[in-house]
Amino acid sequence: MSVQQSFRQIIRVLETDIDGSLPLIYGLAEVKGLGYTFSLAITRILGLDPNTRIGYLSDEDVRKIEALVKNPSSYGLPSWMFNRRKDYASGKYLHLVGAELIYYVKEDIEREKRVKSWRGVRHALGLKVRGQRTRTTGRLGVTVGVRKKRQGQQQQSKQG
Repeated sequence: MSVQQSFRQIIRVLETDIDGSLPLIYGLAEVKGLGYTFSLAITRILGLDPNTRIGYLSDEDVRKIEALVKNPSSYGLPSWMFNRRKDYASGKYLHLVGAELIYYVKEDIEREKRVKSWRGVRHALGLKVRGQRTRTTGRLGVTVGVRKKRQGQQQQSKQG
């Protein structure tokens, strides 16, 4: 790591405020779109100590991290680590973070709704999408359990 400067309580990396007391790997994993494995790859490529507190990073180190995340293939990261492989529109391998990632996910869901795929229909109806059970879970509203009719009422209706 380059020349250390004073400790900062909050550090801004990739448009995300991160608590400076976190270790570097866990601090980077706070950014939406970066996980533990990708953060570890960043620290290894840039030669940073993964256990150092993120508050001790210099501005130069932060710029290096942001440059690597914006164009990871130029730093030699394998394409299987990217979170958007073979983009629908461009066909490129991308790694998205923050608001950009949220935008692309919303666009994907809207596209599935437009073409009326099974997943799109499930999204539109507000049901589970990935094959989970729906008999007992995922219920909306105030209904908690299922009540059966009382036996007495059934017998009276049969007799009457």
